[in-house]
Amino acid sequence: MVVIIGRTMIGNHFKKKFSKRPPPGIIVVEVAYKNFSENIESFGTAVSKRTESFRIKRNNLTSELILKEYVKKGDLIVKLIDKDIIAPFDGVLGYRGITGDILGSDNSIIITLDDNSIIYSDLKIPETFAPFIEKGLPIIARFSGSKNRAYNGKVYAVSSRINAETRSLLIRVMIENKNSELIPGSLLEVIISYNERNSLGIPDTSLMIVGNKTYVYKVSEDNITDKTEIEIGIRDDGFIEIISGLSEGETIVAEGLKKVRPKGKIKPIEK
Repeated sequence: MVVIIGRTMIGNHFKKKFSKRPPPGIIVVEVAYKNFSENIESFGTAVSKRTESFRIKRNNLTSELILKEYVKKGDLIVKLIDKDIIAPFDGVLGYRGITGDILGSDNSIIITLDDNSIIYSDLKIPETFAPFIEKGLPIIARFSGSKNRAYNGKVYAVSSRINAETRSLLIRVMIENKNSELIPGSLLEVIISYNERNSLGIPDTSLMIVGNKTYVYKVSEDNITDKTEIEIGIRDDGFIEIISGLSEGETIVAEGLKKVRPKGKIKPIEK
């Protein structure tokens, strides 16, 4: 009997000791205002700001043709027997091709001069987005040659009518290309941002979706969590727009939702 009582007392001691687990450390954030915008994705071909071609007959050359990579307005491009070709604007020189197969013995070389400081691209936007498109909207462009690089630009021009056959609106975007990284003729992936606004936002890792309802864990001043229903808007760059259910400055659980329980205590870790 004494042995049983002793074992019971020892068991209760350890049960009491180890049942007091410290609250889990959970990453939290404050609800704050952020910039949100809705996006339209489209594709278009890169076109130089200005381009010009020069057809040169081989027998008109005074010497072997060696092109500079870049010329400024007024620079000599090539010296010919009957005239000199002068650059009409700053740009990059290149060859389009040799057309001897077309002109027989009178072979020609076509030289191109491209001003790539600005790139244009024409896009077809579905007519459902027509009410939101206007000149000056910001855009971001990417191309396969540099997928990790984003190029900033804007909507340069908007057509005055919808194409009845394609049910689309034609627009032209303008992209800054100071280092000439975008190459004319390349396929561009363009994202147009519209309906920009400043709204409350939280990380998308904060959300719990149950059926058609969305919840977050709100954290009180005593570090007690409260499961709270919210209404959300759009998702933008890892953040979710909050329509209702939260106020600026409130603290919510940002990560580690599986460790949290309603009305449970946590140890907040600010992200």
